Amino acid sequence: MAEVGIILPLLTLVTFSIVDFASIFYAYLSMQNGVAAATRFAVTGRQLSNPLNNATLSRSDSIKLAMRQATPGVKINDSDFAFYNVTTGASDTGGPEDIIRVTVTHDWPLLTPVLRPFFTGGSVRLIVSSTMKNEPFPTS
Repeated sequence: MAEVGIILPLLTLVTFSIVDFASIFYAYLSMQNGVAAATRFAVTGRQLSNPLNNATLSRSDSIKLAMRQATPGVKINDSDFAFYNVTTGASDTGGPEDIIRVTVTHDWPLLTPVLRPFFTGGSVRLIVSSTMKNEPFPTS
């Protein structure tokens, strides 16, 4: 009985830590796939329609929507996105033939209460980015 009382809390902590790190790994891989999909969409210069009212979204909002559609299970806020035009050195989605970078910075909360004090804010900051050259799309 004493051995179980000593080992069970440690085994529980290890088990939940494994689950935490597996969820972090899932979120990172999902976000990496999503940012690649969003950047592949961004280079086309297309704009999506708003699913709520069929109005055309701005280019940056279209890229954000493409990212969200490619990352199930990860809720990404607008403030998590950053667009950078490598060609001009400006913070925008660029024009035809420009090289752009889409970066997403997201704080993933930890589940295990014992691990939270070891991470700032009780979460792990995940940063993913993708850089591609825009196609020669027509500007309107």
